Amino acid sequence: MKIRPVILCGGAGTRLWPNAKKHQAKQFIDFGNWTLLGKTLERVKASIYDAPIISTNAKYLRQVKQHLKKHKIRKFKIVLEPAKRNTAPAILSTALIKDIPNEQPLMFLAADHLIEKVGLFNKAIKKNQKKLTQNNIFIFGIKPKMPSSEFGYFLTKSNKVTRFVEKPKKAKAKQIISKKGYWNSGMFYLRKDSIINNFKKYQPNIYRNCNKAVLKAKYKSNVYYLNKQSFTKAKAKSFDYAILEKTKDINAIKLDIPWSDLGSWKEICKMYGRNKRHYYKKKNVFHRPWGSYVNLFNGKEFLIKELYVKPKGILSLQKHHHRAEHWVVTHGKPKITLNKKYFTMKPDETIFIPLGAIHRIENPYKKPVKIIEAQVGSILKETDIVRYQDIYGRIK
Repeated sequence: MKIRPVILCGGAGTRLWPNAKKHQAKQFIDFGNWTLLGKTLERVKASIYDAPIISTNAKYLRQVKQHLKKHKIRKFKIVLEPAKRNTAPAILSTALIKDIPNEQPLMFLAADHLIEKVGLFNKAIKKNQKKLTQNNIFIFGIKPKMPSSEFGYFLTKSNKVTRFVEKPKKAKAKQIISKKGYWNSGMFYLRKDSIINNFKKYQPNIYRNCNKAVLKAKYKSNVYYLNKQSFTKAKAKSFDYAILEKTKDINAIKLDIPWSDLGSWKEICKMYGRNKRHYYKKKNVFHRPWGSYVNLFNGKEFLIKELYVKPKGILSLQKHHHRAEHWVVTHGKPKITLNKKYFTMKPDETIFIPLGAIHRIENPYKKPVKIIEAQVGSILKETDIVRYQDIYGRIK
């Protein structure tokens, strides 16, 4: 039996756009002729998979259909949530649709994850298929590249998950990694009957109401419109809290592959930094007295740049009216001014420059400084610079 991929595609992506009223959902952002949902749909074209099921809401239905058409996926089902209820009701509702047999293996994927080395990922899924039972759950761990407080972790004993740790502080994350802890990727692999059995046992309220929402759903043109009255009665809970923290039968599939949920501008900057040769164009390089910058990608209300600050180069002390900035240092040790604070940064460190903050980059050393910068705002032009001090005489 082939594996049925279920793509969870209801997230709003508000972390990237904290102040924007009409923010873009992360899975649909154009990062340069590709989106995270598009990459996920390409991934499930592998021969181990059956036709995908997409769990989303009415707000995103048009964009989901556009993506399916663009990626030439003709066989699919869409399950539409009438209200936000977190991942537990979303996962259960998709599993309950009638064209999925009881012993069907289901692979739950987030629409907004970037996974590289897809062959290794799919190989691990196929390899563990025979181990699926009517009760167990497999989750995917990613070997951490550094201690991060942006991800949850889990610890194991002989591939059995013994403990979850939710987004720890950096010092705690270091301890977890020293005990061979893995990042919790938020991807789940289990059979339909296992989902039903676990929800019946640990979350009867969610099971009862989601079951009614599916039984009373309207079905039209490959889309299940879940019944609103029943679905909204289901408790809003994440799958982690609803099921994973209650059951003892959780196995880990450990992977050492490049993975990111691109959940922060830091992660997005790093992704562009890793792939900058794909985005680099000579015509987008601009020279300044302090060094140069290259515009790597101009997105919708965001702009990604790489700054090159030559030895002894100093940018003007400045602020912006229309944009905030996120910086990731990739090379050298820049000296930073942020309002009334002064400090030195090192490679892989990150900083947020809020809208209207007075700031400056200096390079007092002999080695050049390189910074990947994400500008986020309504106007992303060089005209949006108010200079206070400038050693190159650029203050009018």
